[in-house]
Amino acid sequence: MARLRTQLALVGSAAALTAGAAVPVQPARSAEAAERRWVAMGDSYAAGVIPAAGSVFEVPRDGCERTDQSYPQVVARHVGGLVRLTDVSCGAATIANVTDEAQAPIGHQLPPYSEDPGYPFPPVPPQSAAAGPGTDVITVGVGGNTLGLAGIITRCAALGHTSGGEGTPCEDALSDGVAARLEKVRREYGRMLAVLHERSPRAAILAVGSPTIIPGDTAKCRYGDLTQFGAIAPGDLDWLRRDVLEPLNEVIEASAGAQEAARFVNLYDSSKDHSVCDTVKWVEGFVSEPGRLAFVHPNARGHRAAAALVEAAMLNALG
Repeated sequence: MARLRTQLALVGSAAALTAGAAVPVQPARSAEAAERRWVAMGDSYAAGVIPAAGSVFEVPRDGCERTDQSYPQVVARHVGGLVRLTDVSCGAATIANVTDEAQAPIGHQLPPYSEDPGYPFPPVPPQSAAAGPGTDVITVGVGGNTLGLAGIITRCAALGHTSGGEGTPCEDALSDGVAARLEKVRREYGRMLAVLHERSPRAAILAVGSPTIIPGDTAKCRYGDLTQFGAIAPGDLDWLRRDVLEPLNEVIEASAGAQEAARFVNLYDSSKDHSVCDTVKWVEGFVSEPGRLAFVHPNARGHRAAAALVEAAMLNALG
């Protein structure tokens, strides 16, 4: 509504004026705006998960690894009490975990790379269960785990190590199966949007895409550098961008376009100069620094950039 948009603009102006004084801004509430309910869903690209995206704030931990610099939390702090956030995003979530399957979170249990003393964690409900008839807006950023992106990247690194970075060993090994993976995402994503709309008929659904991960010019990427893509062969980086990552975003955008209540939030275009291989990166490589796993996830800068676009889309949806 117009009143909500005006209030948020005033909050943003007040925050800018007081930023130098480090005075916390408490936005004014209104009965109308306070009724606005937002549910944030998605996988690790929404939850944050890595140390470069802030600190895990859930006490006690549930293993989903939501961090305080992830874009749902950044937006929630900016809009204050004007929109009430329920954040059920969870690292390693698939589309099915959003739609109707419970998830057993993994925390940071990634043997042999890291062990989590809290593992195993109790299952969490399907994320769609957090939405209902009173929900006004849903943000959902998911799809990579259904595609099997982590496994693809891991396999590419192993094959690139074996080839010494020569050729396109990962494309040669995996390309035949990509179309079926993308079709699975398309089918499950469309069903997920339908379920979310059924649970929350009045809610605007914001389908959040992925940022740029691999630059258009892969000559920027240094073979063997773990702060980038490690041992993935340069030729396979081109293949991953062209035939895997960009088509994944296209599937999500097309699925949102086919659902009247859904809108696509494009993070890709604005992040093209901030890939894993750029100087000012919004996505970390395999590590963010020695000893700190990142495994190709957005950092706090990337989440702030995403937050600006998600918030703008949310205001348009609620306005």
